[in-house]
Amino acid sequence: MAQVDRVEEHFRQQQNWCRASPFMFQLHQAMADNYRAKGIIADLIADWPDNISRDAVSLRLAAALHLAALERPDTGLQAVYPAAKPDWTMAEIWPLADRYLTDHVEDVRSFIQSPPQTNEVNRSLILLPGFLDVSVRSGQPLHLLELAASAGLNQNWDRYNYFTNTWTRTGQSDVTLKATWSGPVPRHLDHTPLIVSRAACDLNPINVSDPAAARRLKAYVWADQFERLTRLEQAIALAREIGGVPDQADAVDWLHKKLKQRSRAGVTVIYHSMFLHYPPENTRRALLDLIAAAGEAATETAPLAWLCYESEGFFRGNSQPGRLVSHLTYWPGGETKVMAESDGHALSVTAV
Repeated sequence: MAQVDRVEEHFRQQQNWCRASPFMFQLHQAMADNYRAKGIIADLIADWPDNISRDAVSLRLAAALHLAALERPDTGLQAVYPAAKPDWTMAEIWPLADRYLTDHVEDVRSFIQSPPQTNEVNRSLILLPGFLDVSVRSGQPLHLLELAASAGLNQNWDRYNYFTNTWTRTGQSDVTLKATWSGPVPRHLDHTPLIVSRAACDLNPINVSDPAAARRLKAYVWADQFERLTRLEQAIALAREIGGVPDQADAVDWLHKKLKQRSRAGVTVIYHSMFLHYPPENTRRALLDLIAAAGEAATETAPLAWLCYESEGFFRGNSQPGRLVSHLTYWPGGETKVMAESDGHALSVTAV
């Protein structure tokens, strides 16, 4: 496929994935049209070194514009974005977006070097059944290790409130996660896991105590999804109250060190969400091999669990896209099961 076709295909594909957001759907249309016309979008990504689709470049560009709307009222974007103007139109937004991208090329190029970090806390909702399963099955305290944690907001999953059309669970915070739930209700909803340690890493961790860093995190949320933005703001407030920032580290190196130091008592839970599509194949393979080796060394007194929400293809030894599932493996024994599937934001979940 020719370069121009490959890039356009990325914008069109991402546009289709964003159908739940009229704003993002139309913004991707505008960016694709601009790229085809050899406008500023073409200039910004002309020398992109890696896989355009895997790197989610269109989402990076959308976040750069959202950040400008959040903190740069002089650009005019703030006044025409959905938060300020419910009857927004892309015909009004795109000329201002085009001007901002053109006038701030170096700032935008710098911003889009980093991968998207939505730190979508609603993904804790699809992981919760796995955490409860591991805690009840092991009967032991939990040691949590989160990979690609961004700002670490999903470390507070046990403190959140959960509300679906078929079940609820009360936490100890103002943060409420919501989803449409189909299939069996999770087991052990009345169980309270004992968590004795929490640790996390990210290549570029976000310290939400810094207002600028918190705005950057908000920029990755789609601009017309106000409930997601509110939920994120509440999760940020809770994280500020609790304190702590994920370690800045490569996931493989960090996990290798943590597993060598892990407790001989209690169950260690490695978890992550929507992470495996970002690292290159060799890094992904090294990580999965490391987890499998650690699992083989697990004992009844020091079990290991691997809980994640990722594309199903990664668990079949390939990197092809597939349905997004929550996946749990428990050692000793290595029993593996798919627990549920969902959209990327875990707003609609079908339990297995």
